[in-house]
Amino acid sequence: MAFDRYQFTKKDEQSRWLTSKLPNIPILTTDRFIFSREGDRLDIISNEFYQDPRYWWIIAEANPGLGKGTLAVPPGRQLRIPFPISNLLELLEQAERSK
Repeated sequence: MAFDRYQFTKKDEQSRWLTSKLPNIPILTTDRFIFSREGDRLDIISNEFYQDPRYWWIIAEANPGLGKGTLAVPPGRQLRIPFPISNLLELLEQAERSK
């Protein structure tokens, strides 16, 4: 199931990129919660939980204030990890198709 954050990026009439509006990441009862450690980065956490570092943006969207200019995560911060990724990607694809 191919799905990446650029799917939501559109162009205007002059072929200029518009600001991306990513979908809301729904809270699921299967979500996991962790506390970040020294040296954690969104892409490393994504690789740990999803076996793919490209899904860092899902963790960033699920945790306000992260992913804005850096992939670094301050140590000791509680993070919500939307899980499992297959259920989440299916929900996001359904939302995109319904637009």
